[in-house]
Amino acid sequence: MDTLFEFLFKYRSLVYEQGEFIFAAPASSRVWIGVVGVVAASAVATYTIARGRSTVADRGVMAGLRVALIAALVYCLMQPTLVVSTVVPQQNFVGVLIDDSRSMGLENADGSVRSDFVSQTFDPEQSELLDALADRFVLRFFRFSDVADRIDGPGELTWTGTHTNVGRALDAAREELAGVPLSGLVLVSDGADNDDRPLTEALVPLQASGVPVFTVGVGDEEITPDIQLGRVELPREVLEGSNLMVDLVVTQRGFGQRSVPIVVEGAGQILAEETVDLGPDGEPVVARIGFQLESAGPQRIEFRIPTQSGERLEQNNRRDAWVDVRGEREKILYFEGEPRFELKFMRRAVERDENIQLVTLNRTAESKFYRLSLTDSTELEFGFPTTREELYRYRALVLGSVEASFFTHDQLQMIADFVSERGGGLLFLGGHSAFAEGGWVGTPVEEVMPVVLGQAVGGEGYFNEIKVVPTPAGLAHPAVQLAEEPQNVSARWDSLPPLTVVNPIYETRPGATTLLEGVHASGGQNQVVLSFQRYGRGTSIALTPQDTWLWQMHSDVSLEDQSHEAFWQQMLRWIVDGVPEAITVTMGQERVEPGEAVRLLATIRDSTFLDLNDASVLATVTSPSGVVDELPVEWTVEADGEYAVEFRPTEIGDYLVELSAEREGVSLGSDLAYLHTAASDDEFYDSGRRTSVLRRIADETGGQFYEPDEVQTLPEDITISGAGVTLSEEHDLWDMPALFITLLLLMGAEWAYRRIRGLV
Repeated sequence: MDTLFEFLFKYRSLVYEQGEFIFAAPASSRVWIGVVGVVAASAVATYTIARGRSTVADRGVMAGLRVALIAALVYCLMQPTLVVSTVVPQQNFVGVLIDDSRSMGLENADGSVRSDFVSQTFDPEQSELLDALADRFVLRFFRFSDVADRIDGPGELTWTGTHTNVGRALDAAREELAGVPLSGLVLVSDGADNDDRPLTEALVPLQASGVPVFTVGVGDEEITPDIQLGRVELPREVLEGSNLMVDLVVTQRGFGQRSVPIVVEGAGQILAEETVDLGPDGEPVVARIGFQLESAGPQRIEFRIPTQSGERLEQNNRRDAWVDVRGEREKILYFEGEPRFELKFMRRAVERDENIQLVTLNRTAESKFYRLSLTDSTELEFGFPTTREELYRYRALVLGSVEASFFTHDQLQMIADFVSERGGGLLFLGGHSAFAEGGWVGTPVEEVMPVVLGQAVGGEGYFNEIKVVPTPAGLAHPAVQLAEEPQNVSARWDSLPPLTVVNPIYETRPGATTLLEGVHASGGQNQVVLSFQRYGRGTSIALTPQDTWLWQMHSDVSLEDQSHEAFWQQMLRWIVDGVPEAITVTMGQERVEPGEAVRLLATIRDSTFLDLNDASVLATVTSPSGVVDELPVEWTVEADGEYAVEFRPTEIGDYLVELSAEREGVSLGSDLAYLHTAASDDEFYDSGRRTSVLRRIADETGGQFYEPDEVQTLPEDITISGAGVTLSEEHDLWDMPALFITLLLLMGAEWAYRRIRGLV
């Protein structure tokens, strides 16, 4: 198409895009041209008075053709010209940036390697393109992966970079060439960009300085056949023995409608293996896989799909993530406002769980409480906690059937802050004195609840029997699994007896998720049974039935049925999941390469979880070989309680980071983080050529995008559209073939019309 355009209009479309159209005929010539036009128009007007065999329509058609012919002639006489600014040869620089990452070593479908294009096209000994560029510009070469470096020529490329940072490469080249007249940058890449930094940050300075980027895309846009495993999201910490449900996104091309296994490994053993059925070719599927973590300590969990026959790329078949499996007991406070079976059977369900300490406070009469599972005799000796420091020692709080008026306003606000500021888990249970029936409407705690409270039921109250069923979201949640395989969860719930509710709750807050619903025997709207929401730093959960103990004691439930035990073990583990300590440390990445910068970010709070900015914080980094480094961690000033430090691991293996904090000589606590160093495989994920990224770079900077077979026009294109030292050139348009063909067509059309109509 471009060749045809150039044949008809003398120049390529890019010349017209960059040029300015003018008429070059002198002013005096234009006057005579105008006179000729008027005379010619008068002659044409004679068609209107011609008679003979011609009709009015005939005369109109012939007059129109003659006017068009005269207009075309006048257009030629006006000397149409295209003024184009072109760069002055050898007065301007061009930066050539070449992708030096591992993805450039991938094979194309035809058996060639992506880097072959660079080796052939930019070979100093026999490259016509390089000669043409060197004739017009002073060239500066850069190679880039995670960083950009100046090189003398393409011969220094190694194709070993493990990350690609296009934005940083553009920044480096622009800054390096800031002091010279720069016509543009040439970016040769497959478009892969593994950095989290928005590309816009690198493009804006180029736009401001008027430097166009000419991008050359290499490699196949799609690698097929291939299977890729998406990113894995695991909790940072879990309790020993916890059941995890993980959703994995599997993408594939060329393996549609097949079944492949997913293997989960950790601590040197296979934790689970599931088979996933792949959908139609090219469509991603979500695979759900469950497994249990038994042994305490940090574990690196690997998910992998074995390499399939004929697969072109195997490095993108695996993912891994760190999990700290906690072996200590987590304290949960359960406050019940009246003696009832729910407390007894909940305690029985978790009494053998070595990781849950369910501290119970049961109000038996006015100002009288029954305490169980205490750490010492002074715990809760005056009833429900009255200070934040006392309440915040627990990682979760369960509120049973207790009226809001029991608490002071400060205690109500403290309960709300327990979730939003401390980050604890809060579980509300149904009962006669719970939710709206307990007067919780209008209290600070109401906002924390994931359900919407209506008006309290008056008179004889509300009572209904419901059959509990999981929602689609519930089927994917660990708290609803009942220790069953995913395919058996629905059947297990169907087998359980119905429960009763005395709190009519049918609506959840925006952003809340419902995991269990209650179906009324009489029909009507389903009751919300189990719902949760994130609130501030923590999680709030509502469980509306009053008698889950029926799942243990109902006559239809066999003695061997462990559904009730499994449910409460999973529920109580869930409400302490992800609850932070006062001292926490995180890293932006759990896996890096030796020499890559790692940023430690710590949050320091006191026992009431108020942010501290004056703590002394120290990070102790232990390398795989046992070398210990101590790094002072400073307050970032950007946010209260936030401290940060950066370091670069040098060894391959697992690093342990212990962060400790103190204030005025008093220890505030410590936390651990883990890091794995190894060669990165990021280059092999989403490794098809990203044409859209390369086109965007070119379009937003005023450059051009090229396929490998189009790159020979690059030197001329930079000459026309580049920046730097330029001069103006005029290109005549009056003699382009399109005008000559137009004149012939107009003259031929008039003669042909006369011939057809018998007017000649």
